[in-house]
Amino acid sequence: MRDVKNKTGLSLATISKYLNGGNVLPENKILIEEAIKELHYEVNELARGLVKNKTKIVGVMVHDIECYFSGKLLHYIGQELRKYGYATMICDSCNDENIEKENLKFLVSRRVDGIIVLPVSMEGGFLKPAKQAKIPIVLVDRSFQDEEFDCVGIDNKIAAYRAVKILLEHNHKDIAVIASDVEYTGVERIKGYEDAMRQAGLEIKEEYIKKGRHSTEVGYEKMKELLASPNRPTAVLMGNYDTMMGGVLAVNESELSCPEDISLIGFDALMITGVVRPSWYMVVQPMEKMCKKAVELLLNRIEKKGDESPIKMCFGTKMQEGESVRMLE
Repeated sequence: MRDVKNKTGLSLATISKYLNGGNVLPENKILIEEAIKELHYEVNELARGLVKNKTKIVGVMVHDIECYFSGKLLHYIGQELRKYGYATMICDSCNDENIEKENLKFLVSRRVDGIIVLPVSMEGGFLKPAKQAKIPIVLVDRSFQDEEFDCVGIDNKIAAYRAVKILLEHNHKDIAVIASDVEYTGVERIKGYEDAMRQAGLEIKEEYIKKGRHSTEVGYEKMKELLASPNRPTAVLMGNYDTMMGGVLAVNESELSCPEDISLIGFDALMITGVVRPSWYMVVQPMEKMCKKAVELLLNRIEKKGDESPIKMCFGTKMQEGESVRMLE
């Protein structure tokens, strides 16, 4: 900064004001920018962060970076944060609660300004170090059973309920579901499935509820089990995008076809769903809107704006109609 001062003849106060985003006279701005370019001056962001107690970095913890749905959320979150001058530090929890705890401690030690979490855990105890450090936290997609945090997502129970209603309206009664019993979204979607079946007066058969962590592998294995069952269902609700990909692969490998032999509804109209045939009935989440709202909530917390009470925002979903559900006689 002293070199810039000597080059321009301006005061350190004026130079500092400009470098920290303040308004200076247009002619002074030109002088400073020319000097910075000539001297190859770079702001020491670490030093600035220590002085202002802000790093302009947001930590993003994701349950599984291999999941295409998660990757899309990370894309939207990064885009939105960039608009406000924030960088992201992404930590992959690899669907492991122990790694998730270590990632949280790492982000706290790096003095990030806030943390957005796509959690593995169903309980929020692992976030205690961030709370103690007074680092704002916003959850995306998944909530906790034991603690309230700012959270942005959808009403998973209602989304699954409406999907099953589509199948019921097509006269299906033997309806199965493949969803997770160890993740918030999956647990809620199973509840929605059960509510719709109960309301229709239909028996909830345990053999039709296939559980396992949301993944392509689980979707594949559980769909194969359903297709091999002597009481094969006529329709299946698949609990998320990865599960759906595995389920579709299992159907394609079998001698059965969709929707003639089995009807299918999935979640999340992402890339591959636009190229497979038949076209899919799909529960569509407003992913970009969810991420924008999550960033807005977090930045408000960082700037200490608004009420301190936890805010939970549920966006609505829509049903993308397709050809993967057959009307039964």
